[in-house]
Amino acid sequence: MSGPLTGLKVIELGQLIAAPFATRLLAEFGATVIKVEPPGTGDPLRKWRKTHDGTSLWSYVQSRNKHSVTIDLKAPEGQDIVRRLASEADVVVENFRPGTLEKWGLGFEELAKLNPRIVLVRLSGYGQTGPYRERPGFGVIGEAIGGIRYTTGSPDRPPSRVGVSIGDSLAALHAVIGTLMAIVDIARNGGTGQVVDVSLYESVFNIMESLIPEYGVLGEIRERSGGALPGIAPTNAYEARDGYVLIAGNGDSIFRRLMKAIGRDDIGQDPRFADNAGRAAEADLIDAAIEAWTKERTAEEALAVMNEASVPAGRIYNAADIMGDPHYRAREMIIETRLPDGTPMPVPGIVPKLSRTPGSMRWLGPKLGEHTDQVLAEAGYSAEEVADLRRRGIV
Repeated sequence: MSGPLTGLKVIELGQLIAAPFATRLLAEFGATVIKVEPPGTGDPLRKWRKTHDGTSLWSYVQSRNKHSVTIDLKAPEGQDIVRRLASEADVVVENFRPGTLEKWGLGFEELAKLNPRIVLVRLSGYGQTGPYRERPGFGVIGEAIGGIRYTTGSPDRPPSRVGVSIGDSLAALHAVIGTLMAIVDIARNGGTGQVVDVSLYESVFNIMESLIPEYGVLGEIRERSGGALPGIAPTNAYEARDGYVLIAGNGDSIFRRLMKAIGRDDIGQDPRFADNAGRAAEADLIDAAIEAWTKERTAEEALAVMNEASVPAGRIYNAADIMGDPHYRAREMIIETRLPDGTPMPVPGIVPKLSRTPGSMRWLGPKLGEHTDQVLAEAGYSAEEVADLRRRGIV
């Protein structure tokens, strides 16, 4: 199957999460992604979290649709291979510490001499400039510096983290956006390539809504608020007889429908609560009224009433809930695959959904170096040259 990015050639020099997630998304929509990994060990993600026969289940998804090539980037001969690959590529994606590519002779200036249309996508903790540029930065640090860690959790507890690597994932999404913008510029304007500079902390900071204006104008620092969203009411997690249910009744007309549905039309018609500002000022009162109602019902009973009243609401899903949900299946968000030994493995589907040129999963993440011979042969290396490079540990 092809996709809207068919014909786009991408070299991935990254590892772990941010850069490989970005290239995974490109590969899902047709780009040819050549994943460069260290000989012998490969991307450390191959061993992260839960494994099957020694290989991370996560890595099978993160590297799907990619071609794995082993190259020692620290060796001059390995750097020569990357230059040759980049000379025929459209995009190079990397997430090393700033200055590392330059040390290897693989910086933008060097690559652009070989290929003026190359787009170099650089993901790092703090970006390619500024006083922190050389600091090491993982996603969790970007989340802290970017502001989301401080605002996450309950007000009476230390700041918490989101249960996934949200900083890396946000950086990956910004990297994909930047990549496509640069490619569109070349296509429309016949221009040359450029650097797409993405930092983990800025990717987090970019989603922090009114955090800075509220501080700059009002001197207010947004604090942790548990399941609620400060200044927007009502929206919270409410206790039911068998768990919790999320209800978001913060639109003016939605709020009135919500209050009528729970038998509190007196609150719904109160002029004090006609708009969000009035409701936010009395959020505790409104939340108490909603929870008094939900506590008398199961989550499913509460949700049935909310759906009937057209009030946004939902349960809090875990993995088992997701796997059993018919909407996920109808939207093809669970793809059934098999591991190399035949073990069934469900994996996430493709996002976003394109009507004419949808993305696809063509194969799971490959074995380490599975495509080295093929890729190097296509780059002009003879079988004897590849054998010599392998004998010397370069590939």
